[in-house]
Amino acid sequence: MHSTSRWSNRSVSQGSSLQTFWRGFDAPRHYDEMIGPDGQVRASASNLARHLLSLSVDEMRRRQEAAERAIMEMGITFTVYSEGENIDRAWPFDVIPRTLSAVEWQRTEIGLIQRLTALNRFIDDIYHEQRIVKDGIVPRWVVETSGARLAACVGANPIHGVWAHICGSDLVRDADGTLYVLEDNLRVPSGVSYMIENRIVMKQIFAELFAGRDIQPVEDYTSALYDMLASLSPRPGDEPEIVVLTPGIFNSAYFEHSYLAQKMGAELVEGADLVVTDDDCVHMKTVDGLVRVDVIYSRVNAEFLDPDAFRADSLLGVRGLVRAWRAGKVALANAPGTGVADDKVVYAFVPEMIRYYLGEDAILPNVETWLCSDDKHRKYVLGNLDKLVVKPASESGGYGMLIGPHATTAQRQEFCGLIENNPRNYIAQPTLSLSTVPTLVRDSIEPRHVDLRPFILQGKSSYVTPGGLTRVALRQGSLVVNSSQGGGSKDTWVTGN
Repeated sequence: MHSTSRWSNRSVSQGSSLQTFWRGFDAPRHYDEMIGPDGQVRASASNLARHLLSLSVDEMRRRQEAAERAIMEMGITFTVYSEGENIDRAWPFDVIPRTLSAVEWQRTEIGLIQRLTALNRFIDDIYHEQRIVKDGIVPRWVVETSGARLAACVGANPIHGVWAHICGSDLVRDADGTLYVLEDNLRVPSGVSYMIENRIVMKQIFAELFAGRDIQPVEDYTSALYDMLASLSPRPGDEPEIVVLTPGIFNSAYFEHSYLAQKMGAELVEGADLVVTDDDCVHMKTVDGLVRVDVIYSRVNAEFLDPDAFRADSLLGVRGLVRAWRAGKVALANAPGTGVADDKVVYAFVPEMIRYYLGEDAILPNVETWLCSDDKHRKYVLGNLDKLVVKPASESGGYGMLIGPHATTAQRQEFCGLIENNPRNYIAQPTLSLSTVPTLVRDSIEPRHVDLRPFILQGKSSYVTPGGLTRVALRQGSLVVNSSQGGGSKDTWVTGN
């Protein structure tokens, strides 16, 4: 394809074929979010495809370069840890958005709220009566061997009975078109600032696409986050003092911490900026003296939050913070102890949790999961490593995992040893045929695999972002979408079609 050619001068409507214009779509091997198996444009993407096909390759490339300049000028970065160094990189972004229909998203939203509601019931139950364990729904060993169950949280009663206030659930679409929940991120889920900034950049670069279009907004997330946090305040009659607690500038998500604090009008603080007084209240140190804090949006891992309650060597937390939280003098979002439900072994039991606590079937299905701690499961996993994805129970960011079909014999043998030595720490899932989205690659548009991370807020009420952060594997054939490992992102449109 010559760089000055056009993909098409034909008008595109639902039913028009793109097979002859876009590389990689002549015989789709995966579910594509824009192009059907017969090469026809899906209804939710018809307006977008029509516009894209009116642009030359040079014009698309200019738009991509303009987006990259905007990202640099706006200072949108993420941090990669490499060989003991922290490297700031510009946020990788592709200008062709992903589209989802409002009808499908309405059902997905209900399913996400259902899921987080059950997870919060589970967390509260585990720190109280453990009915779900006594009734044999979740095996006792799952809870007792979880390093994320914190003794200091037993018997605590956070407001509204909610422990996980912010959740980022990763969704994937398999070849059959079904959206599955791949995992739930409940401790310190990140990425929402990039979702918002992706939309801001798209509105600058493709302003004409938003004129008169029914693309659902995502920019109201920070208002929804503020309202949710305010609903947790122990002094509901007053204007709450909300702070965002960050580990500091060297954390990989520091851009997001500062971004969200600024957008909410909250103070960005580190542990040294806070103190717990004798009356169990948390105060922020200011030039004018101490100011009482009502709500802390914590981006610090729970084990570092309070050296009195958890790791004694922590320099990131606040001494006495858990005591103040348990006394009801301050709210913590997410609450410490939430990680007990952020375990990939626990993930396997979420459909049963939904039935147990809510009396409903799960709206969004799990991916089939094998627990290596189970003798039969482990035997199957060890005999089929060339077909499976193996994940450590508590890691995130795509680290420590094995993608069997893409692994070497030596790598699979290494994982055999790891699983045998610590079976509780590993689960396995089938290698899904992740859906694809058209992506600009040099002078052509090619399919690349994606996942989706919507964000769910739960306090007095619930909120779900329309769409979320679409992460894309920029390397051809790769299934790894994490930005720390070569992935990028796209704007996500929920449209009325």
